[in-house]
Amino acid sequence: MSDDAASTPTAGDDSDHEFVVVVVEPETPGNVGTIARAMKNFGIYDLRLVNPPPLDPDGEAYGFAGHAREDVLPNATETTLEEVVEEFHTIGTTAVSHEDSTRHVRYPFKTPAEVADSLESVQTKTALVFGREGTGLDNEELGMLDEVCCIPADHRYPVLNLGQAATILMYELRRFTVDEIQLPDVERERASEAEIDVVYRFFDDLLDAIDYREHKREKTSQMMRRLVGRAHPTEREAATLTGVLRRAAEHVRNPERFRDDD
Repeated sequence: MSDDAASTPTAGDDSDHEFVVVVVEPETPGNVGTIARAMKNFGIYDLRLVNPPPLDPDGEAYGFAGHAREDVLPNATETTLEEVVEEFHTIGTTAVSHEDSTRHVRYPFKTPAEVADSLESVQTKTALVFGREGTGLDNEELGMLDEVCCIPADHRYPVLNLGQAATILMYELRRFTVDEIQLPDVERERASEAEIDVVYRFFDDLLDAIDYREHKREKTSQMMRRLVGRAHPTEREAATLTGVLRRAAEHVRNPERFRDDD
């Protein structure tokens, strides 16, 4: 592990938020590698470890790290929880979610989504602190930290794998750490109202072709309009739907023609 802080760019270089991940006394090198991989997935590159096991470049940690073996993992630094508390706003994680106001160490807590929302308008350097695989962070350690995060899970088995917990929290924070994702632009071009009106016209024509009950037509047509309206169809989707409705009406009116086509 590097003796100096990672030189790889972090989200703090270009935004009001800087995140580091701290793992306290991890027991399994593979979990360290898994966390490093998730960090790279979500744009966090500063990994700090408290009393870690040896991380052999040919061992499990590097094997689980994927491409994070190239930068996140080899640049990880050793630290103490006390040093982290002095330098960062700290958020610890715990699986215990059924505490109440009489238990001040683990309550109140925030979900990962609530953590992200609370940081939206705050300029800060934040450490995401994860505990041991078996026991997590103890009450004394949690008492040193500023906030507690709990991931909601089934009460019959609320304890998540260390790597899973880290991945979920970092996923929720991606709005601060990832400027561009691999997905295409989520904005879609809705078909023009004229194109969508054609869909409605052919739907009404199909109702007519099947002799749909007159007293139900108006409500059924309105339901179709609401359904398509909520869907925001693209030009291609509207054209395809129009074609299906048109052909269905024609088939009802002239089944012999389609039988000959077959």
